[in-house]
Parts: sequence; structure tokens; C-alpha cells
Amino acid sequence: MTEEELDTMTTKRIVRTDMSETVDSIVAEAVQLPPDQRLTLAHRILSSVEPESSAAMDAAWDREIRGRIARYDAGAVRTIPASEVFAQLDRRLGS
Repeated sequence: MTEEELDTMTTKRIVRTDMSETVDSIVAEAVQLPPDQRLTLAHRILSSVEPESSAAMDAAWDREIRGRIARYDAGAVRTIPASEVFAQLDRRLGS
């Protein structure tokens, strides 16, 4: 391994460590916020990485939603109570 490759690896480790410490610091502060502010923060962070919406994507989702509602209204699908869904997830995840 060349000296340049070693320098690059060392720099990447330092940046990764610094970033990890920054993230840990932000999380430590964020968990001190009231629940409603934590939810707002989480929403803003997630929104910042979501892909931009397009008219075609919105139209596709609109068709999907309308189709699901139509199948539900026609009795073509069986619904599962949320409590049952979460119980199944808990069993699957071993929670």
C-alpha cells in the first residue's frame, strides 16, 4: 500500500469519526426535545432526503389509492385490524 493510500484511509477514518461524533451530538440534543418537536425534526430530516415528486408519480399514486379504495368498497379485500398487524410484526421481529 502506498503512502498516499494510507493517507487517504486515515483521512476517511477521521472524517467518519468526526461525522459520527457530530451525529451522536445532534442525537443527544434532539432526544432532549419534547416529543412533538422530535417528530417535527424527524419529519424535516426525512423530507430533506425524499426524492422530488413528479406529476407522473402523483398520478400513479392517485390511481393506486383509488384502486385500493374501490377494491375495499367492493368487498374484494380483507382488512386486518392494526392491533393484529402490529402483533404479527412483534412476533416476526421477536419484540
